[in-house]
Amino acid sequence: MYKQLNRVEQVVFDFLSVFLILFYSYSAVLQPASTQYHRGIYVVITYVLIFMSYKSKYKFFRILDYILLVLSIGSIGYWILNFEAINYRTGAETLLDQYIAVIGVLIGIELARRVVGNVFVILGIVLLLFGVYGDYMPEMISHAGAPFMELCTSIFYKSDGVFGIMANVLATYVILFVLFGAFLEKSGAQRFFIDFPLAAVGHRIGGPGKVAVIASGLFGSISGSAIANTVSTGAFTIPMMKRAGFRPHVAGGIEPAASISGMFMPPIMGAGGFIMAELTGVPYSQIMLVAIFPAFMYVFSVFMMVHFEAKIHNVRGEKSKHSAKEILKKQWYYTLPLGMITVLMLYGYSPAYSAIIGLFTCLVVSWVRPETRIGFKGFVEAARAGTENSLTIGATVGVIGIIIGVLTFSGLILTFADIVIELAAGRLWMTILFIALASLILGMGVPVTAAYLITAVVAVPALLHLGVNEIAAHMIVYWLSQDSNITPPVCIAAFAGATIAGANMWKTAFTSFKFAKFLYLGPFLFGYVPAFSLNGSNADIAKAFVIIFVGTWIYAYLLSGIWIKRLKGQKLAA
Repeated sequence: MYKQLNRVEQVVFDFLSVFLILFYSYSAVLQPASTQYHRGIYVVITYVLIFMSYKSKYKFFRILDYILLVLSIGSIGYWILNFEAINYRTGAETLLDQYIAVIGVLIGIELARRVVGNVFVILGIVLLLFGVYGDYMPEMISHAGAPFMELCTSIFYKSDGVFGIMANVLATYVILFVLFGAFLEKSGAQRFFIDFPLAAVGHRIGGPGKVAVIASGLFGSISGSAIANTVSTGAFTIPMMKRAGFRPHVAGGIEPAASISGMFMPPIMGAGGFIMAELTGVPYSQIMLVAIFPAFMYVFSVFMMVHFEAKIHNVRGEKSKHSAKEILKKQWYYTLPLGMITVLMLYGYSPAYSAIIGLFTCLVVSWVRPETRIGFKGFVEAARAGTENSLTIGATVGVIGIIIGVLTFSGLILTFADIVIELAAGRLWMTILFIALASLILGMGVPVTAAYLITAVVAVPALLHLGVNEIAAHMIVYWLSQDSNITPPVCIAAFAGATIAGANMWKTAFTSFKFAKFLYLGPFLFGYVPAFSLNGSNADIAKAFVIIFVGTWIYAYLLSGIWIKRLKGQKLAA
């Protein structure tokens, strides 16, 4: 994408990428900025970079690109500069306010169309029509409706619209951790995340598969995307698994199943953890503590599935040239950035401050080895990579604002909760299944983080009504929002694994689905076992953890089918 820009555009792209780091560093460490500046500056830079990067194919329409670019700067700039005045005259907006709002809302839809595709456009238009013509809808979901300009004004200016939760979380936390991930990778840490597990378990039964599980969990925590994780670590682990004897579709399926674990794994958890903290009002450090054991159980379940698969087919790895102890002794400093972030957040520092300190720790760590040192050029390249990685999710801000703004405006959030409860007849297990289906369908067309936020807004009230505690309810939705990565028929991460493995896409997808089965068990544990989300006495939590640990081993054992092989008397690897 960056290479397609002309020289002037590349300079602008690099300048804005570096500016983001400097602005957030100054704001997080020295002088906190008002939230409207965080959100406004992030959104305007994202819009500018997207209109530059996702250009129209025909030269005539490139003029339109720059017109839209100017309009996006103007509309967002107007919101930033008139933030207090607009809030003061809520309900009595001027005609100019309304025209600016209409421009801002329509630009958000166009932006999503260019980056994410037509699904978001359809969603946005359908919700706008629903907002305007609500009084014509079936009685169950009808509402008073509103004129188009009034609806756009509500969406663009109110706190639950374009500049609402999604924009706030992306601008305050996510962009910083995406940038941190780019700098950590640039410092050479990604190699350590593969070399260490390779030395530790690579030579054992199913070693290369186990390396994929551990490496993907470590690297996925900072990549923020199961697909990016599959492609980056999978480029190394999938060929290694095939060489060791894993069948191509199994090698291609293990990696995406393992890559999802990074989305649950503290300290970063993709973007979902930050959105969860914003929605619940619970400190992010508490979200991390709740997430640790479930994430470990997911990794453990995939690890054991790999182990049993390898025993059935007698797959072994090769011993590494260096021991795990030796690698850890020589490269332990790569754990410092993640360790620094974790410690700072547990001590109560803000995620933004922790991310900036972690980012600069990456710079220090990079200078330990001459070949990984990040100088000025490397700094710009890492800033560019981080900013580029953030554009896909940043492009969804406008349409997410439309969806949540209309859902709130129409009161459909409470209506949906009532519908789900009625259809499920008050049964929690059926409610969870309905939420799984909704998130799967939604995840087919939108990024998983967006799917989580949209589903959470409408589904969490139903779970709360059934007695699930708030964090557990959000965890249920968050875990299920990941299912579109590995659940057919779309399963983008699984298809990426199949491409690298050179395997049949559908066989790979169903294999990935099989290895990731704990993804579907976890939500039921959150719903039915309060201790799974640290809700209960210490004794209850300890007892639940032991039972779940043993149960997870049995669960993996039964799903692997190894017991069938034993009953048939088939010889298995020792």
